[in-house]
Formats: sequence, structure tokens, C-alpha cells
Amino acid sequence: MDEVINAAVLRVVQSMQENLGEQLTIDDMARTAMFSKFHFSRVFQRVTGLSPGRFLSAVRLREAKRLLSSTSLTVTDISHRVGYSSVGTFSSRFTGSVGVSPTRYRQLHSVRPAVSVPAPTGTATVLGRISSPLRGTPVFAGLFPDRILEGWPVSYTFVRESGPFVLENVPEGRWHLLAHAVAEGHEDALNLPATGDEALCVGRLGPITVHRDTETLHAEVPLRPMTPFDPPVLLALRELLAAEHGVDESPAPRTPAPIPAQRRAALAVSR
Repeated sequence: MDEVINAAVLRVVQSMQENLGEQLTIDDMARTAMFSKFHFSRVFQRVTGLSPGRFLSAVRLREAKRLLSSTSLTVTDISHRVGYSSVGTFSSRFTGSVGVSPTRYRQLHSVRPAVSVPAPTGTATVLGRISSPLRGTPVFAGLFPDRILEGWPVSYTFVRESGPFVLENVPEGRWHLLAHAVAEGHEDALNLPATGDEALCVGRLGPITVHRDTETLHAEVPLRPMTPFDPPVLLALRELLAAEHGVDESPAPRTPAPIPAQRRAALAVSR
């Protein structure tokens, strides 16, 4: 049964990618999956972690990122190509998901305007280890409200390769720990449909609940090749940090201190 469901969801994801300029409805997607509308919505969210509508929005914005960085099309033309009839709505959603407006995102690939990187505001710490099949490749890890890399993380870090990581000043709430790594020379993979190879690897954990009195949580995060079922990576974190710091290199990794046994909390991995 899982094979049937996965094949149905894959058909819908491929249809999204092939019809970005069309106004796809839940009914359209359910017909492509050959399920009832209500059953389709449930199984799609179970497989991808997002509702069909939100996944479609992410696919559209990923293509907009690609067009902004690789073509001279106007923002208006791009918004229409990815299915938005209103440029204002497109710009607002792009800014909220990617971290900067469409125009400034395009500039990040040339003049590198100054940006403001929000500082974490909490008091808890999440630390542990990240394992990645991409040896010697920098890994990003951050905490997000949902199972998609969009909007600014409440806490984040870069490590230069697999190994220990620490996320500091984590605020109270329920967060998803998301991580990704891109093979050297394959950075464009972030703005392309996933193929299942190791050029782009992702990992996710959670949700992690941080209470007011939480001090330290421990997490093991294994990365795997990104598949078509994984939501696109929307936040332009590497570009934003390069603009903020004036360099292309990721910050140096921080090695966490040992965790007292009585304060450890084992977190289950969500694959």
C-alpha cells in the first residue's frame, strides 16, 4: 500500500513541477493521485510533511529563486510564470519564505546588499551530532516552526562537516530541527527538483518541545539524499550570511560541552 501511496504522491509532485503557471486545485491534484480529495490531502501530508497547497507554494517559490538567479526576467514575468496573478502577493510570500524580497534576492548574487540577520532570543540549548554522507562538506542546521526550510530559524549553526553541533538561545516552543548539506559545485541543486542523489542531503528531527525551564536537549541528526517528497529549501541562508559577513565561507563550527547525564533528553528521529 505504501508503494501505491508514494507513487500517487510522486505523480502529484511531478504535476506541480510541470504546471507551475496553472491554477492547480486540490480537486485537480486528487484526480492526478486517483484518490478522493479528503484521502489525498491526508496521505500527501503524511508523506511530505506539508499540505498539498503549501507544498505547491514551496515548489513555485523554489522555481522563482532559480529564475531570479539565472535569468533576466522581470519580477512580474517570474511571478506569472510560477502561478501568481498578483505581483504583490508573490513578493510578500517570497520575502516571508526566502528572507528577502525578489529584487534583493537577485542582488545577493551580484552586489551583496547589507541584510539584517535576526539574533536568537531564547535560553535553551540543543546539541548533539550530525552525520552526513557528504564527507568534508559544510552542514547547516536550524530550528523552524514547521517541516520546511522557510522563514528565519529561531536558532541555527553551520558545521564544516559531520560531527558535533550546538544550537544556542533556543526559545520556548515546538520546533523542527532541519539540516541540509550541498556537495561542492552543486549549489544550484537547492533551486532544482530533488533527484535522490547525494548532491543535496537533508535531515529532520522533531518536533522538539522546549519548555520554559528547559536547559539542554540532545539530538542525533542523520542526513540522507533529498527526494521529491521532501519540501524544497526556500530560505536563502548562505546568500544572506555571505551578504551580512562579506565572505563566502561558513562560520567556524562550535564544539559543544559534554552533557550532564541527568539533563540529557533523547529525541526520536522523524524520517
